[in-house]
Amino acid sequence: MAANPYQAYQQGAVQTASPGELTLMLYNGCIKFIKMARMGFEQHNIEVKNENLLKAQKIIQELMVTLDTSATVGKEMMAMYDYMNQRLIEANVQNRVEILDEVEQYAVEFRDTWKQVIQMNRKQTHGSGGQA
Repeated sequence: MAANPYQAYQQGAVQTASPGELTLMLYNGCIKFIKMARMGFEQHNIEVKNENLLKAQKIIQELMVTLDTSATVGKEMMAMYDYMNQRLIEANVQNRVEILDEVEQYAVEFRDTWKQVIQMNRKQTHGSGGQA
C-alpha cells in the first residue's frame, strides 16, 4: 500500500533539511503541540493534553541534546530549555493551562529569532546579488 502523500512529503522535507531548518521544524512542532495541549485542556480531554505536552517535552529534550554548550549563549539556552521543560511538566501535573502561554511565548520568540538567523545566513551565503 502506498504511503500517505503528506507523510512522504514531510519525510522528504526532514531528510533534505539543513540543520538550521531542522531546528526551525522542531520549534514549530513544539508550538503546534503546545496549542494542541491547550485544546485538550479546554475540552477537558486529559489524554490529548497529556499526549501533546509529552510531545512538546520530547522536542525540547531533543533541542537540549543537540545544543552546543561550549559558548555562553549555548549554556543560557540550555537553562531556558530546561526551564521550559520543567514548566511543561508543571502544567501537566498541576493542570495549569496558563503555564502554556509562558512556554509558548518562549518557543515563538526562539523560533522567530532562529528564522532571522537562517535568513541572514542565506543572504551571506548567496550574496546580495552584487556586481562582479
